[in-house]
Amino acid sequence: MIIRGPIIPWELGAEKGRPVAALYGYLIGCNNILAKLHTKHPELCDKVGGLLAMHIDDLRALAPLWLSKTEEVREDRAHWATNITGDIYASGWISEMYGYSFGAAEVGLRHKINDDLMIYPGYIPREGVEPILLHYGLPFRVGNWSFSKLEHHEDNIVYDCGRLFPEPPYPREVKEMEPDPNKRRALFLNIECINTINEGLLLQHTANGCPKPKWSRYLSFLKSKSFAELTRPKLLNHLNILAKAAGQQQAIGEPGRPYPKIHTIFSTECTPYFDWQTVGLVHSFHLSGQPGNITRLLSCTDEDLKKYEGHDLAPTHYVPSMSRHPLTGDWYPAINKPAAVLHWLNHADTDAEFIVILDADMIMRGPITPWEFKAERGRPVSTPYDYLIGCNNELAKLHTRHPDACDKVGGVIIMHIDDLRKFAMLWLHKTEEVRADKAHYSRNITGDVYESGWISEMYGYSFGAAELKLRHIINRKILIYPGYIPEPGVKYRVFHYGLEFSVGNWSFDKANWRDADMVNKCWAQFPEPPDPSTLDRSDKSILQRDLLSIECAKKLNEALRLHHKRRNCPDPSSLSKSISDTTEEVVNHRKFGIVNQIHHAVHMPRNHSMESSVPAEKDGLFSSLRFWVIAIWAFCGLGFLLVMFVLFSGCKGKGPRSKSYRSKRRSSYSGFLDMNGRDRHLKNAELSL
Repeated sequence: MIIRGPIIPWELGAEKGRPVAALYGYLIGCNNILAKLHTKHPELCDKVGGLLAMHIDDLRALAPLWLSKTEEVREDRAHWATNITGDIYASGWISEMYGYSFGAAEVGLRHKINDDLMIYPGYIPREGVEPILLHYGLPFRVGNWSFSKLEHHEDNIVYDCGRLFPEPPYPREVKEMEPDPNKRRALFLNIECINTINEGLLLQHTANGCPKPKWSRYLSFLKSKSFAELTRPKLLNHLNILAKAAGQQQAIGEPGRPYPKIHTIFSTECTPYFDWQTVGLVHSFHLSGQPGNITRLLSCTDEDLKKYEGHDLAPTHYVPSMSRHPLTGDWYPAINKPAAVLHWLNHADTDAEFIVILDADMIMRGPITPWEFKAERGRPVSTPYDYLIGCNNELAKLHTRHPDACDKVGGVIIMHIDDLRKFAMLWLHKTEEVRADKAHYSRNITGDVYESGWISEMYGYSFGAAELKLRHIINRKILIYPGYIPEPGVKYRVFHYGLEFSVGNWSFDKANWRDADMVNKCWAQFPEPPDPSTLDRSDKSILQRDLLSIECAKKLNEALRLHHKRRNCPDPSSLSKSISDTTEEVVNHRKFGIVNQIHHAVHMPRNHSMESSVPAEKDGLFSSLRFWVIAIWAFCGLGFLLVMFVLFSGCKGKGPRSKSYRSKRRSSYSGFLDMNGRDRHLKNAELSL
């Protein structure tokens, strides 16, 4: 195969229990006696192969059956005939393909089948379809030129310096061969396939140490801008893929009730504080088996956006910041959440039927689906926020016409897209209204321990929903705060680490990491929580609480570690070794007085905008050495002046000396000078070391 563009499971629509695959229509055994013989669920047999995008849990369940079913079909020689298997060679060669389909049927996997993702060179692509995989399993040709991989079964071309597969016609020649645009596109795919293989061979020959090949027109073409333009990465047509997936979902869902499409969103700002939260949430989203895609709603000012470096942390919808209210000047960043949701609804295209709204400071542990938690149009699902006491007092009577419909909810929201479109503007307006009502900020009215109006956005949500009489299904089994005692047997789907939590002497409070750049400093992570094996197991409730707290913290650190690995941070073990070696070298140099080697001090490599979190070593040795050098020089200077003073004082006091005395004096001086010469010689020798 040749990969022409990124293959991203969530963009293809792959979900836990619903892998994505290409169509292998010739696997006719799925529809006849072969399937009935080799699987208990022949009705679940999908004719698929080639490209597979599958959740790791599904693959773990499937892999042993894939192998055993392959062996089973391979041994069933009585049913190798072409009219049963579709194998034109009737040799059992495609037993592995049937092993996959029958194994998947056994574990109940139904595939989203997409016939637009992959094409065999030589086939004509459908109009408007841009395949991202070329599968050159069959012979193909362009004019008089042809290629078949079977002719190169024993070919040593990878290790044969300078040798490539025969060059195909050039693009200009192909244009003149075929007037039909679709057939011409097929020819272009053919030459792209072989040219990409030859380009790979050139690069491999260079890596093997082969001499530079002689110039040729073909080599010049492979290195040209024209070829680079022809082979730039191809992107998927998301709308077509989503529409196909939705159609297949409806075809195989429960009779009369197919599973609806879901989209997950969360709101953040252009700060390091939200960046590390984003890394944690997105990592956990991909592990959770949550269906559909996720989008970060990123609220930034124009100035912040110019300096912002975290664009690649998540699929992102950009929103103008309302942290500073454009009309009132009020500083209230929490208003960005309803403002961002409203902006996304008005500016983004989505075919999702239900929207799951989360906060950035959450870690997902499992899927949150409307069909499991019974969300419906007009009946959103949420989690309890019992401290919103304003739903039961004068606050609700002031800010909604239907105080009896006020639900104390928040955190996780599952809402039908039609309800959200009607509701989003009210969410924003009610947030502004409650925020402006400073007369009712007190704790006994709002439940806000800070009495600062900080939870105005939460009341904005509840009062806005009450205006539309949207009554929530309140579920206590979706979300838990780390540090809270869990209900026995409940598998919570979300950690909300909005509050400080602790295990023994270890604790974590997200507020303490508000200014820490955990994302751009290589290998930065939070303090590791205690090992679960060290916990006291006498109280099961406390034990479960602490295990959940540890799980949350470990998941955050795991997300950061994988993020730094993706950013190509240098290996931390090699970093520590190089620091140690360099420090030793600096110390050795300074022992011999070469103080101008200061610039050999530890220098950490930078990778793009990444900075190492390993602290730079302090130059304490040099500072102390410099102090003593200066002190010694000062002492020597004072000593020299003292000696000179004594000598001159003696000369004045005793007058002229005899000849013999001067002679003796010269001999004394010469000894002194010799000593100085030896000292200088020794010192120079020492410096040369």
